Amino acid sequence: MCGIAGKLYFDPARPVSPAVIDAMTDRLVHRGPDARGVHIDGATGLGHRRLSIIDLSESANQPMTGPSGVVLTFNGEIYNFKALRSNLEAKGREFRTSSDTEVLLALYEDRGPACVHDLVGMFAFAIWDPRTRTLFCARDRIGQKPFYYSHRPDGFSFASELAALLEDDDVSAEVNATAIHHYFDPALRALSGDRL
Repeated sequence: MCGIAGKLYFDPARPVSPAVIDAMTDRLVHRGPDARGVHIDGATGLGHRRLSIIDLSESANQPMTGPSGVVLTFNGEIYNFKALRSNLEAKGREFRTSSDTEVLLALYEDRGPACVHDLVGMFAFAIWDPRTRTLFCARDRIGQKPFYYSHRPDGFSFASELAALLEDDDVSAEVNATAIHHYFDPALRALSGDRL
């Protein structure tokens, strides 16, 4: 199952506290009791709770860092990772694990955000690219893997569960009435035959 969490401040001089990422990942221990990892890079922090399934070795722990310094925290399974790995190996990429995590990381390093077009599976992930100072997040097309987030004027936070997201003091638990209206309005219009 696994659990992911993270935080990014838009001000690169404002560091993320490791304690916040620790608290967020600790709330996800039931999703990943096998390993825990945190990566902090100034204004960015990524956390992971691991449930070992494909590659049981410690070398497949996350957040995982690629040769270019790109860092990934990933929840899910990439069904076509063996074919993707073969394609990347044909381009000269070497792998140190048998995990789909490393394949996803290598695919991003090869194709950037366009990597999502090659993925078949259920997934939610975040990639911190220190080369461009960007955080790239994606979820599978159907949304099978959860990805809760908060986008604020000062930053962005995410987690696999709402309880973990709320461990970040910058995330408000206050209900946004406008968002609820926008969420339900199309459904209510459809049910009423657009008589609202």
